[in-house]
Amino acid sequence: MPEPRGSNDSVTADDVEYAVRAAVTALRAAKAPDWGARAGSLEWDCWETVEHLADDLFSYAAQLGPESPPLDTHIPFVWSRKKPGGPANVIFAEREAGTAGLLRVLEASGALLTAIVRTTPPTVRSHHIFGVADPEGFAAMGVVETLVHMHDIAEGLGIDWMPDADLCHRALARLFPDAPTDTDRWPTLLWATGRADIPGRPRLTTWRWYGAPVDDTRR
Repeated sequence: MPEPRGSNDSVTADDVEYAVRAAVTALRAAKAPDWGARAGSLEWDCWETVEHLADDLFSYAAQLGPESPPLDTHIPFVWSRKKPGGPANVIFAEREAGTAGLLRVLEASGALLTAIVRTTPPTVRSHHIFGVADPEGFAAMGVVETLVHMHDIAEGLGIDWMPDADLCHRALARLFPDAPTDTDRWPTLLWATGRADIPGRPRLTTWRWYGAPVDDTRR
């Protein structure tokens, strides 16, 4: 598994690879978990949340895939729901393959985003609902999705999950420029995504990130 890098670096393909591999390792170590348990504060169960995470990673890779990525809309895959209220995905795992198959789907989707970010020029831009983003932005989105949805899943399965603080710092710096910088990084990332309180700040009821390239918006 790649080692997490220093806190002054940008978010890269290595960070996506590291985050997804850490997530898969933690989930594989779970002892006879109940994958039908609710995932933290979400309305989805743990299986559905892993599928949603895999779908996020796949979708971010797909947005960067065309020779001329769209700037005003998503790639027009057909999203569907397995049940009312479930996540709307392109990616689903065969139930017959069990949790080992589910985790392979997650790992494969993470590998797609890793490869796309690693090979896409930094000048490329593509649509996201929170703003047109570059490869680093999509890498940071993939990292945040992985870290915080693993928090949700870990709560449902009753397992430990504590991501690397430097990785949380880089993701916060890239996507949440208004987040406090004098608080612990992992609780702050959970706060920024509406999942926790931090000292002096109430829990957010609405939140978003800012995926626009740093060079385009913060010079």
